[in-house]
Amino acid sequence: MTAKKFNKVVLAYSGGLDTSAIIPWLKENYDCEVVAFAADVGQGDEELEGLKEKALATGASECHIVDLKEEFVRDYIYPTVKTGAVYEGQYLLGTSMARPVIAKAQVEIARLVGADALCHGCTGKGNDQVRFEGAFAALAPDLTVIAPWREWDLSSREDLLDYLAERKIKTTASAAKIYSRDANAWHISHEGGELEDPWCEPTKQVWTLTVDPEDAPNTPERITLSYDKGELVAVNGEQLSPYNALVKLNDLAAAHGVGRIDIVENRLVGMKSRGCYETPGGTVLMAGYKAIEALIHDKRTLQYREQLALEFSHLVYDGRWFTPLCNVMLASANEFASKVTGDVVIKLYKGQATVVQRRSPNSLYSEDFATFSKDEVYDQKHAEGFIRLYSLSSRIQALKNQK
Repeated sequence: MTAKKFNKVVLAYSGGLDTSAIIPWLKENYDCEVVAFAADVGQGDEELEGLKEKALATGASECHIVDLKEEFVRDYIYPTVKTGAVYEGQYLLGTSMARPVIAKAQVEIARLVGADALCHGCTGKGNDQVRFEGAFAALAPDLTVIAPWREWDLSSREDLLDYLAERKIKTTASAAKIYSRDANAWHISHEGGELEDPWCEPTKQVWTLTVDPEDAPNTPERITLSYDKGELVAVNGEQLSPYNALVKLNDLAAAHGVGRIDIVENRLVGMKSRGCYETPGGTVLMAGYKAIEALIHDKRTLQYREQLALEFSHLVYDGRWFTPLCNVMLASANEFASKVTGDVVIKLYKGQATVVQRRSPNSLYSEDFATFSKDEVYDQKHAEGFIRLYSLSSRIQALKNQK
């Protein structure tokens, strides 16, 4: 073990088994003061209750709990929605979007307390180590980063429990943890347990946020979402802040079992992992956004936005938020979203969120042109010349082949 010493280390602290063990481990191995930092990104009061007392009892000198809920939704979720980003066609990036806002606040706390190092509890197998350390590199390259899971010889929950027991540090954790979960205002993720076998169907114990679609109400519910320049500003006519609007959508959609996915994804570090995600409000918000977007963008513009969505999904997933490329992409997304204003009605029913009505003052949809009834604006004979020119290259190739 390195003999290097630090004055203060700010630890991203959750109160779970891993970070509870990290506090005394840092003090023993780096001869440092440990400042615990916890981010409130909407994971719920249960996870935050008693957290400060627990951190101090475990050996931290201070514990800072920072409310990031509105910032998270306003400055990370909404901008990502404007890009249309969905990782590998299904994952709405709940954990990925939360990491940069947490890392940024951790750096701010480090500056506040005069720390010379940062620490996280991410394992060497996951994506989060890259997301945190990529943010640290961009925001605080002068601070050393400590990643205990890449350094210590503890390798299991049993090892961690024994480590704490030897030091007479109390913990409510047990060796029987089944699932690894991560929750915030946007979603909750579930990994581990039976989910490590992709042939095993998730049991009811996996899901914690949404009603089982089979048990959802037999009567659909319709909700109205209002957007202004790509941002959700009202639900059912009620003006709400970004965070409160998302909370409202979560409550409404979860009751109907909306937002469940079960996927195998490609982690940044190279392996595949299986996870179940619940994103009720986010599923509805994204569906509403894309419904208005479909009204106001022409074919080529929407095609280009779809390319942006693909690229941005990988950028966020891979932990590159604080980069010049991200700034360029978000500037582009803001331009795309500048006319995404209007209302959408979404039907919630048995796990589905279906857009049934949409309108926008910037809509390019014209019933006069699109109607199957008689019209006075479109001459169908014009299509013949368009088709001949559109397919001209194919015609020339075919004539060449015939010769």
